[in-house]
Amino acid sequence: MASWASNLFQKLGSKEFRSYLMSTHFWGPAANWGIPLSAIADFSSSPEKISGKMTSALTVYSLLFMRFAWMVNPRNYLLFACHATNEMAQLVQLYRFVDYNGGVGKVLKMSMDAVKNPK
Repeated sequence: MASWASNLFQKLGSKEFRSYLMSTHFWGPAANWGIPLSAIADFSSSPEKISGKMTSALTVYSLLFMRFAWMVNPRNYLLFACHATNEMAQLVQLYRFVDYNGGVGKVLKMSMDAVKNPK
């Protein structure tokens, strides 16, 4: 046990780990965790407050950034995990939005009406 703890503290105190903590590979995803945490916190709120447009945009955004996090060299697993979590949370919110608004057919009709008659 002591060797495990000393090994952990040695890695945490290394120059390489400190460099990682001071990089955008750490702080970008760390700051970005607010988005999925907010979506998860909203699971218990009323679905009438959900914006279908914003939820759809965040779903696409997270898909794109999951790919970016996977393709960047070196791979940014923290960013990937953040966007994978956000993707799942936004899909749950999108399901709640569609269910509350009467199903897929009705939501698509509302979308088409909005396109035909912009405000």
